[in-house]
Amino acid sequence: MSDLHWKQSITNTEPNKISLRGYPVEELMGKVSFSDSIYLALQGDLPSPEISKLFEAILVSSVDHGVTSPSALAALTATSTGAPMNAAVAAGLLSINKFHGGAIEDAMHIFLEIKEITTLHNIPTADAADQFVEKYHSEGRRIMGYGHRIHSNDPRQEKLFKIARETDLAGEYIVIAGELQTSLGKQIGKELPINVDGAIAAILCDLEFPPELANALFMIARVPGLVAHVAEEKTRYKPMRKIHPTDHEYDGPAERHLEE
Repeated sequence: MSDLHWKQSITNTEPNKISLRGYPVEELMGKVSFSDSIYLALQGDLPSPEISKLFEAILVSSVDHGVTSPSALAALTATSTGAPMNAAVAAGLLSINKFHGGAIEDAMHIFLEIKEITTLHNIPTADAADQFVEKYHSEGRRIMGYGHRIHSNDPRQEKLFKIARETDLAGEYIVIAGELQTSLGKQIGKELPINVDGAIAAILCDLEFPPELANALFMIARVPGLVAHVAEEKTRYKPMRKIHPTDHEYDGPAERHLEE
């Protein structure tokens, strides 16, 4: 075996054979959803039906957030310059960083730290949250996963926590997220509700996802939205137009709902 030999544990590809984490891809096709295959690739095994429902909801919650998001504006601007689809979408993905998408990972680290405080000092979660908020404020640091530039009550957060409760997957980190919201309100005198990033972070902690994958999950979820915006820009507008970040209107289908 040469010095250049190396190993990987994700996909095995041989003549007439492809397997993902040991499962033949052709067996997965038609039986496993795309979101389940993402979970399999990242976590190494297929999710339970309950986790499958919740994980898919996480991905759907982040599929798009309109043209005012930094990633969408970056993708549209690149498209307007004549960039091909891959470059325009890449421009959008490169705009997903610490303050756009990256809040999920930061919030996960925060929740994990509060859990560590409760365990280390054997104190209630509420007290640990109070200590954490006091420390962060004294250091002038921002607590991610709370508040939103548009939503005063993020509907995606409510639905994610609802599904987590319905599937019996709402664990201690959702409790931690709630206690942290209460502590923030007390100490800064302003209501900062949990946003979708904070909700996803709490759920991912309960599902034992490593924080390092959080930003990647947001990117995976957001790609379809970016592709749709790039495709519309290419077919609807002339190149090199002035793209105003807020002066726009929606003219798609009127509000519609799924049948109960």
